[in-house]
Amino acid sequence: MSAAGDRLQDTARRAALALPDVSRGRPFTPGLDVYKVAGKVFLIVTDDPDEQIITVKCEPEHARARERGYASITPGRYLDKRHWISLGPGPGITERLVSEAVEDSYDLVVERLPRRDRPGAG
Repeated sequence: MSAAGDRLQDTARRAALALPDVSRGRPFTPGLDVYKVAGKVFLIVTDDPDEQIITVKCEPEHARARERGYASITPGRYLDKRHWISLGPGPGITERLVSEAVEDSYDLVVERLPRRDRPGAG
């Protein structure tokens, strides 16, 4: 089942909030939900009805493969286009794909944290 924009965004929000030690805020603008772990961003969700996208961190080689495989996955909007991708509604963009992209982004950020700052440490 393909995830329409509003469901894509809701799926991403649910996936992020189900992960340990996640905080949510709007530090940049009222229209962007920013999700962090240990103060590091791993997900941005836009509220703009004309641009229903989420942006996640992704390994560069994995990001390029996803961009080639899906027309609605593009280099990260607003961020380093090598390490971030944006997902919008479109063919093949399923709730499972969205959840996995959020979880992968979270894992990438956690892997790079000092052990003492990782969820569950301490």
